[in-house]
Amino acid sequence: MSPADDARSEIAFFDVETTVPTRPGQRFAILEFGAILVCPRKLEELQSYATLVRPADLSLISSLSVRCNGITHDAVVSAPGFADIADKVHDILHGRIWAGHNILRFDCARIREAFAEIGRPAPEPKGTIDSLALLTQKFGRRAGDMKMATLATYFGLGQQTHRSLDDVRMNLEVLKYCATVLFLESSLPDIFTTNSWISPNATTRSRSNGKSTNGGSSVSSSTSGQKIESDRILSLANQRVGEAHPIFSLLTANADEGVKPDTVKADAFSMDSLSVDLRAEPLLSDVAMEEQPDNQDSDISVSSPAPASEGCSGYAGFLEPEEVSIPSIRATLVPFYRGSQRIQLSHKGAILQLCCNHLRVRFGNSNKFLNNAGRPKFSFVVDTSPTLCQVLDACDGIAQKLSIDSGSSSEWRSVVSRKNGFMNSPTIRLHIPTVNADIPRYETEIYRKESSGSSEKLGFSQCNAAEIEPLISTGTFVDACFSLDHYDYQQNAGIRLVLKKLFIYSN
Repeated sequence: MSPADDARSEIAFFDVETTVPTRPGQRFAILEFGAILVCPRKLEELQSYATLVRPADLSLISSLSVRCNGITHDAVVSAPGFADIADKVHDILHGRIWAGHNILRFDCARIREAFAEIGRPAPEPKGTIDSLALLTQKFGRRAGDMKMATLATYFGLGQQTHRSLDDVRMNLEVLKYCATVLFLESSLPDIFTTNSWISPNATTRSRSNGKSTNGGSSVSSSTSGQKIESDRILSLANQRVGEAHPIFSLLTANADEGVKPDTVKADAFSMDSLSVDLRAEPLLSDVAMEEQPDNQDSDISVSSPAPASEGCSGYAGFLEPEEVSIPSIRATLVPFYRGSQRIQLSHKGAILQLCCNHLRVRFGNSNKFLNNAGRPKFSFVVDTSPTLCQVLDACDGIAQKLSIDSGSSSEWRSVVSRKNGFMNSPTIRLHIPTVNADIPRYETEIYRKESSGSSEKLGFSQCNAAEIEPLISTGTFVDACFSLDHYDYQQNAGIRLVLKKLFIYSN
């Protein structure tokens, strides 16, 4: 890094607004870039810049994208392309400390993609402050989920607009408020804790393993060869600015210095340990890990009291894919487990549930993974139609956008599986949930469907693979009625298709 870069001590808070992919493989396109340069000594705004950006492909601006940020086709049609603003963006960001909410997982990646698309080297940060990870670790979840809108509401800062410049200014204010609260708590930790004015623990429960994590300090430098996913939450390559700057209580000076096992733990509310090194758990590779917390009574998701969708499929409360209007699909956050929230998909105001007829089983029952009670979990893979793919891809895009906006750092897994090759048509996995009782039973209603069209409900003495595997073998056809249940567990997130009713065609 040049001496000129070393002198660039301002912190660049930035945010991008983008299109929302509606199908697998579709990229994000930047629609707006906004940034402010902040003095680290006084935390005051020195300079600002914001502009709409015209994407190379205007068709990427879907109705879903407009609903997310309000930026329309007409708003950007006369705006500059990213190549036109690249010099300005590079000048703002390169060699400075980058700051923002969830930037390591989203905004940093979009900036690097945008520069790669125009064949130019991307700017590189001197260090990075991701306020989502930092505040989750040190401020805890006393304000609920850690998305920017929730934090702003907690401190009475107004509504989030989802426009770049507004969002970065709100981000700075939220960071100031949180830092002030932590500073006050550190002054009299015993009194604050005794009177329950604050959370009694400065550490929070890790989403990946449910165990408390300590706020040890460890910082590593970020390099251009590293992927965003493997970046440290806080990094500082060269710290040449005075150590007394208020903002540098968020960073540590020595990139090679970590917490030793025998080091005495600092006070829970000490501002000296605000620098943290959040170590991500390894991404788990099978749907078996896409479960809810271990102490739930059932591996089926808790249902919402909202009404179910009504359709003409012949199964009340379920819609056939052809009956779904994609612009009418909505994703909202609803209460879930122990004060947490999950994403719920709806269609025209009712919970979205689907019914698909004559699905061919590609792979039969898989029971090599166990549920929370140590019993086999049941699922199988079916081929899917283009119409169903279109609906599920849209649901994926809508839910993934809300997941990102709500602060999740989990890896999103597409509900539709696609592999290269002529014989590899798209597939989906259908799950048969079980109730973990003294005598386990299937939650799914399972029927045998005769060639005459009549159906007979099947009874099972227990949840036994030997009973169900012969019924769901490769080549069997089924009618499936299922819900679309959001999960976010152990750094994996996505939509699970949970069978409510299953009709198995007789051979």
